[in-house]
Amino acid sequence: MTQIELRNIEKRFGAVQVIKNLNLAIADNEFIVLLGQSGCGKTTTLRAIAGLETIDEGDVLIDGQPVQHMKASARDIAFVFQSFSLYPHMTVFENIAFPLRATRGNRSEIEREVQAVAKTLQITHLLSKRPSALSGGDMQRVAIGRALVRRPKAMLMDEPIGALDAKLREEMRAEIKRLHIKQGSTTIYVTHDQVEAMSLADRIVVMHEGVLQQVGTPHEVYAHPSNMFVAQFVGSPVMNMAEVTVSEAAQHAQVLLRGAPTAFNLPSTLTAQLAAAGAENGNLTLGIRPEGVLVSREPREGFVTAEAHIIEPLGSHDIIDLQLGDQMLRARTKSGFVQRPGVAVWARLNPAQAHFFNSSTGASFGIRL
Repeated sequence: MTQIELRNIEKRFGAVQVIKNLNLAIADNEFIVLLGQSGCGKTTTLRAIAGLETIDEGDVLIDGQPVQHMKASARDIAFVFQSFSLYPHMTVFENIAFPLRATRGNRSEIEREVQAVAKTLQITHLLSKRPSALSGGDMQRVAIGRALVRRPKAMLMDEPIGALDAKLREEMRAEIKRLHIKQGSTTIYVTHDQVEAMSLADRIVVMHEGVLQQVGTPHEVYAHPSNMFVAQFVGSPVMNMAEVTVSEAAQHAQVLLRGAPTAFNLPSTLTAQLAAAGAENGNLTLGIRPEGVLVSREPREGFVTAEAHIIEPLGSHDIIDLQLGDQMLRARTKSGFVQRPGVAVWARLNPAQAHFFNSSTGASFGIRL
């Protein structure tokens, strides 16, 4: 079993604080993805766990034991970098075997372990080749094999497929997930790509400017973002955001987007929930994902008039920019649902997908309709 815990981690580079009071517990066999923009502190966090970076304050614990003062070599953790870092003069077999030979394992044991790892990674047929004869995906498999061969306590990966083309990235995502399920090792994976995070993670750790924003399953992070940053960082296209005012009507709560001519009707319970949460008009932002904006080609009760402004055909579906006065909302429809820009359509909001945020702090009010 390998459990990793970060307690009150602080890290500075001169006057710049890159990790700010980070607390995180990672369970045995869990696949954790650190997700965030470049410079948010995710790679520094990974390097601190590995012992490649010292921390200024806090504790790094592996299986309950503090390791922040231990050398990287004593932590029994494998690290896979974005660059393949293979020895060009060695064969694939020799590259994978290198960590075992460095610890003076016997020849038959090395042969057995390398063959087992190569079989797992489906690269047995490449063992006699040198890196110059391999594709990018195969070189990354070799790099992963070199990390796996000594059976480390945990596997750390820093954007390992970031240098590959789109098709290879898709293949390697599936390969890394399959490998994790088969090996069952504790894995921490760093990426700025939310598609990688959503497809690989048991839990996603979203970071921004050194601060942990939210920890949750892919569904939790996507469907229940804790703040506006998470809401707009996870998901493509990004969540619609608009400042709104909310008022009571006879049977509905009326939500008026700034610059829009007509209000949307949402359940009447909204006003009471917002009042209980301390939300105030003038400091209220609505967030809704494109699939939560429902579109009709004909007038329907509860729908407001809009104009199809731009249509992005994406094969399986279309993304349509809807113009409502001075406000723009993006909607997701089936392919070809709206034939051309400029036509009149009608739209409403799916209450189950409506989020409300504090415009000043960005925090979610946690409203569920």
